[in-house]
Amino acid sequence: MDLTFEKDNLFWIHEPKEYAINNNEIMIRTDAGTDFWQKTYYGFQNDNAPALLMKTNEKYFSFSVKTEFDSKHRFDQCGVIIYQNSDNWIKASIEYENEEYQRLGSVVTNLGYSDWATTDITATQKFMYYRISRRESDYCIENSYDGIHYKQMRIAHLFEGADDIQIGIYACSPEESSFKAIFTEMKFTECQWKEHK
Repeated sequence: MDLTFEKDNLFWIHEPKEYAINNNEIMIRTDAGTDFWQKTYYGFQNDNAPALLMKTNEKYFSFSVKTEFDSKHRFDQCGVIIYQNSDNWIKASIEYENEEYQRLGSVVTNLGYSDWATTDITATQKFMYYRISRRESDYCIENSYDGIHYKQMRIAHLFEGADDIQIGIYACSPEESSFKAIFTEMKFTECQWKEHK
């Protein structure tokens, strides 16, 4: 597999004011009032978070990344994303809630409506590995505390995710806050989500 998440392959959706890109580490400092969400429950439509993406038409692969974050304000988040357009995307991250807990979760947005699947984890957790695997237009999202042992968060279908996709990382602060997100160990591998027999 010849996919690489390197500077020459990358482009921004909503470029942030402050960031640094190296081949081994990417830093994003979030701007206040940035988020991705479409309609469901809350009613609002937010589509202004920074995402650093690359394009691929590879149908079977896994992409993994380690995130580190000093978030301390409600809804602060950083993680992995597939962003096709404002109405069709997938993201996985930890969203800070309060001093006791935060929400490890994922959002799948199809045809302009978002969902949110979460589990509560301790607020002291300040790093996480994510892996998103593609099998044509179906995707498996996983997380890991050590980058070796991954646990499934969800399986999802992306209605506009069958051909070329835009995959990468994102960070945002939906309320009046800002934090520094660090991304390392970004790599593509053969698809680790095996075919169902």
